[in-house]
Parts: sequence; C-alpha cells; structure tokens
Amino acid sequence: MKNIAVIGAGTMGNGIAHTFAQCNYKVHLIDISEIALQKGLSTISRNLDRMIAKEKISEAEKTTTLGNISTFTNIAEGAVGMDLVVEAATENSVLKSKIFKELDAICDVDTILATNTSSISITQIAAVTNRPEKVIGMHFMNPVPIMKLVEIIRGYNTTDETTNTIVKLSKEIGKIPVEVNDYPGFVANRILMPMINESIETLYNGVAGVAEIDTVMKLGMAHPMGPLQLADFIGLDVCLSILNVMYDGFKNPKYAPCPLLVNMVMAGKLGVKSGEGFYDYAESRKAEVVAKMFR
Repeated sequence: MKNIAVIGAGTMGNGIAHTFAQCNYKVHLIDISEIALQKGLSTISRNLDRMIAKEKISEAEKTTTLGNISTFTNIAEGAVGMDLVVEAATENSVLKSKIFKELDAICDVDTILATNTSSISITQIAAVTNRPEKVIGMHFMNPVPIMKLVEIIRGYNTTDETTNTIVKLSKEIGKIPVEVNDYPGFVANRILMPMINESIETLYNGVAGVAEIDTVMKLGMAHPMGPLQLADFIGLDVCLSILNVMYDGFKNPKYAPCPLLVNMVMAGKLGVKSGEGFYDYAESRKAEVVAKMFR
C-alpha cells in the first residue's frame, strides 16, 4: 500500500497528505477547487519550513515530500488506481455519502475507502457503497503532522483484514492507532465537544470571560490550550456540526449546542479560519497560533 488519495485540501486534508508524503507515500490530493489545492500545498510547504527551522527535517526531505504530492480537481482521475482513499471533506453526511458513492464506482475493488469523519457513523457512510467491508474510519487529530493519535473506527461490516491493514499503515506513518466503536462522536469528540460546549455555556451565562475560562482550564487542568481557543482552532462550524450529530444520534439534551455557538456560526465567526471567533485573529496572529502547534 503505497498510493494514497486524499479528498479535500483543507486543514485536515492537507495535513493528512503532508503526513503520508513525508513518509514517502505517493499522494494524490484531490479538491474541486484549484485555489484550495494551491492553498493546501502552500500550507504544507510552510509547515515543512517550520520543521526545517527546528532541525526536524532537511531541505532535501522537504523537496522529496512535496515531490510525492500530485494534485487533481477531478475525483475520477485522482482516485483511480489508488490503494487507499482518505476522505477529508466537510463534516456533512450528505456530502460524504455522495463522495463515497462516486468512489465506490471509480475505485478498484481492492481499494480501501476511509473517512476522516470526527462524528458521523461509519456504518451509515459504508451503506451507500457495494464494499462496506472495506470502509473504515481514520480520525486524525489536528495538526495531523504533529499529533500522534488516529482513532480507527470500524463499521458494522468492516472486516478484520481491513482494520488490521489500516492499523498497520497508521503505525508505519508514525501514528498511534486506537480502535473505538462506531457511535456518534466516537471517543475523542464524545468527551471533548461537551467540554467545549459547557465552556461556551459558561461564557454565555456570564460566569467568566473568554480569557478567564481558558486560563482556569490551562492552569488548573494542565490543558495546553483553553477550550475556547481550541474551539477556534477546530472551527466553530465543525464543533456545531459534531454536536448536532451527537444530539441527533443520542437524543440527549446534554449534547445540544449552546445558543451562543449557533449564533456565532450563523454570523460567520468561525474561529481562526475566518479571522474571528472567541478571539480576534489578524493574519500575523493566525500565523503565530499555527506556528505554536508545530513547536
């Protein structure tokens, strides 16, 4: 398994492509937008430069990594002949189902189809294909080149062979795979998102301000980043989507998103990616936040 396609050139997609390419896999990075592809490649290049500055890689390794990545705006051209396709599109079940139907028709019968979904049922996604036994979840953490964890989620029909292949592959790219069961939010977001949501509720109820809430969690709970800053980094729209998936899946009011979060997303205040969330991110500040994640 040496040929990997990654669908989506956004934050998670370009991070996944970066990681595979740096481990000398041939990567097809696919996005319908040429602008998004070029932006993704620029992000990978900048992150490699940060690694060079910290003497983690050499200039030659950067050149090799970028040389391992080819870009495509046509999913049929980019996904055909691949050993593994990792979908990292927007956290939207309708969009993911559409992509997996198309992949199922395009890809070789032996190709494994993985999704980087952080909350949506793998069984649900697999059901739109004719190869549910070869559909699996690979939930990478952000920033992908740095964070070691990959949640491995098998659907109802995912085989042991598929699971073992993806576990082995995850180890080969320097990650630590952890197998979890297919329930909304899996483990990481089932625990993380209610904490973030409760932090937003704490702000919404006037208990404390943004900086104060984050400071309490950093100094009192030894979190490297406060929950509101983390929500900004994840994307408030992503947080809202995950909470909605869990609320719909469990019908438990503890997963209902805070009204403040809903309003901020409707107002376009999405965090780092939009320039403003719970904090204000000028371009210089945005670069500083990303750089800290690569220390």
